[in-house]
Amino acid sequence: MTTPEAPETHVTDPLSLRRTTARPTTIRSTYRLQLRPDALTFSDARTIAEYLQQLGTSHLYLSPILTAAHGSNHGYDVTDPTTVSAALGGPAGLKALSDEVRSRGMGLVVDLVPNHVGVADPRQNAWWWDVLRNGRESSFAHYFDIDWSPGNGAGGRLALPVLQSENDPAALTVDRSGPEPMLALHDLRFPIAPGTDGDNALRIHDKQHYRLVSWKAGVCTYRRFFAVSSLAAIRQEDNEVFEATHRELAAWCEHDLIDGVRIDHPDGLSYPAAYLARVRRLIGPNRLLLVEKILANREPLDPTLPVDGTTGYDALADLGGVLIKPEGEQALTELSKKLAGHGSDRAWIGETEHRIKRAVAENLLAPEIRRLVAAIKRDGGAESFDTMAMTNATIEVLAFMPVYRADYAPLAGMAGAVIAEVERRNSELTAPLAVLVAALAADGEAAVRFSQVCGAVTAKAVEDTMFYQAARLVSLQEVGGNPARFGHSLNEFHLSNSERAHRWPATMTTLSTHDTKRGEDVRARIGVLSQVADTWAQCVEAWDEAAPGPDGATTLFLLQNMFGVWPADGRPAASVPGLRERLHLFAEKSIREAGTKTSWEEPDAEFESAVHSWIDTVIDGPVGSELGDLVHELAPHAWSDALSQKLLQLCGPGIPDIYQGCELWEDSLVDPDNRRPVDFTIRIGMLQSLTGTPALDTTGAAKMWIVAYALWLRRERPDCFVGGTYLPLFATGEQAGRLVSYARGRVGAAPEVIVATTRHSLGLAETGWGDTTLDLPQGTWTDRLTGHTFQGRARLEKLFGLLPVALLVR
Repeated sequence: MTTPEAPETHVTDPLSLRRTTARPTTIRSTYRLQLRPDALTFSDARTIAEYLQQLGTSHLYLSPILTAAHGSNHGYDVTDPTTVSAALGGPAGLKALSDEVRSRGMGLVVDLVPNHVGVADPRQNAWWWDVLRNGRESSFAHYFDIDWSPGNGAGGRLALPVLQSENDPAALTVDRSGPEPMLALHDLRFPIAPGTDGDNALRIHDKQHYRLVSWKAGVCTYRRFFAVSSLAAIRQEDNEVFEATHRELAAWCEHDLIDGVRIDHPDGLSYPAAYLARVRRLIGPNRLLLVEKILANREPLDPTLPVDGTTGYDALADLGGVLIKPEGEQALTELSKKLAGHGSDRAWIGETEHRIKRAVAENLLAPEIRRLVAAIKRDGGAESFDTMAMTNATIEVLAFMPVYRADYAPLAGMAGAVIAEVERRNSELTAPLAVLVAALAADGEAAVRFSQVCGAVTAKAVEDTMFYQAARLVSLQEVGGNPARFGHSLNEFHLSNSERAHRWPATMTTLSTHDTKRGEDVRARIGVLSQVADTWAQCVEAWDEAAPGPDGATTLFLLQNMFGVWPADGRPAASVPGLRERLHLFAEKSIREAGTKTSWEEPDAEFESAVHSWIDTVIDGPVGSELGDLVHELAPHAWSDALSQKLLQLCGPGIPDIYQGCELWEDSLVDPDNRRPVDFTIRIGMLQSLTGTPALDTTGAAKMWIVAYALWLRRERPDCFVGGTYLPLFATGEQAGRLVSYARGRVGAAPEVIVATTRHSLGLAETGWGDTTLDLPQGTWTDRLTGHTFQGRARLEKLFGLLPVALLVR
């Protein structure tokens, strides 16, 4: 690999690195790998370790590695938390991977799933199988959060919502092919309790500790992950459960295989703060501990938690938001009103969030609400209180709760304020609200369940429903985002970064994950529409007239996502392998999640068929051709924003994570699209062949160039980044607002690194940077991306002469 001229302090060419026996350095950056038995095992990860080292990554960040459901392509459906997945390579494979990266001065961060286990196929989960077989007498019954009460809706039995239709029970048979008989329902198998065999299948079923019920019946007697009945929650507050499910983690730490842990969905646990304190004691003070915590708008992360930060959704919102042009809000709001019937704006979002939360609580989460209300009546000393009134008041409070759960230290008083607001709006709820207050004050079961259900209601209503109904600018509709805020100002961005550098220097930052609705480059391209709002509105209206969609909201939502993934090189979309199928799958998931015309529970075949026909019409017709022309025209600006947000992330406060494959342009949509296998052969070849200064083109070479140089710089000067200083920089001149820039350095020393990036680039095509300049701190500064040097007052037209970003080093 050849690199541009640079001063003697330039980082050593990473391809010349050799293995060492040195301990891994402090975590500087992570590279997320979605392990899967069919495409990326521990052994496969070992083969790309050299590439990731050469790219500059300090740590591999692994998706869950405990034994999961057969064929799982994500690992969050853990079936045996006591073993490392044999399908991924088992303990030996993990040890070999750890040894491999250790030998390269790197390390591992692992993803742990403490909230739930997979129970879709009971035979794969020994704990669950034993509970089904032996009921409350099972040694594992207390591992799960099960309602065994006579009034649980299943006659005191464990209700399993697996029946697809009313006729399903007739399909029950007894499978006697194995060592012990089992009840069989199609491909599913269930245990038969001792002494209950010897009759027909239906009568045997009636004697079991469990009861098979319709998934549409709203009956489920165990706590789930949100509304996913195939994921049963486990009770980490129980010492035995914690020890059993963390035995492997303890061993990894004891044998020094890992350097950090990511905790999946701690908000689902009974006592997340106590749980995290226990994990911290287990892993020790020096390993990284991150939480998948989705912070609401302006919600702070609890500083009393013994964690290093979040997995980065808060940073994602800042990084994308600062590139949105506020002037586009009005035109896009009007377009949304015209096509969707609403503006997808602040007023609509507030009203819609409340409405959807109520619907989610009343339907999808009815079992959880039913159990919560029963606990409220018990803990509130009002067991005879009217259940319907209590349910209505509880749901209303949950619907107004603006956070996932309000029992974290910085949110003290929030529940009371929300209850007061609900009472102000509806004085008829005063009596049931008093019962709720008494129950929450008792700090028992009701308080715990209230917080758990609150998070589930929020997740299902906001990220999984409302974000598919809003259609103004879909790049804002991201996990942890707030589409009501049309972008972030420069001042807001810098203060957020400054606080992150000061309070959470080792938090993770991200742009793409396995949970994002759209990948980083897709969001960046869609965000450019805020710069051409009037043009986009005219195009959409013309396209909707030429090829009318099934309904306005769906049309507007899907057109933006098509714009985000359409080929930028002028090729017809129909010629891109797999794109048509991916768009159809995305559309089906989106319209069912939105739930306005069709849903997972009640699919509307006629509407869905119309959507699929319309997608083909767009792809194969003149609308697709015109859409492709617009994508091609705006591609340089989309790439500019993509590179800007990438460099801002990579050199900003915190530990940047690169999601697998995102060192090149990526076009991922929501899962499972964003979990597709990555072609590392292409990436290895491109890293080895980069020369000169790559141009903005469809290959993504410029992105890899920037990723590599940023990571190499983090390796060369680590003290400037994690724990380093952060200094906002501002341009002067007529285009000053189009620059996002900051300086990083060692504590107590002058800045050593300056990041400068372009935003709102579209207007620059006409005006150029003009007289806009950036005053550099004292010294000679070299752009690691181009080799050009600058001193004093730098003209931005020269700073950005080759690329829309610059990485200056003193």
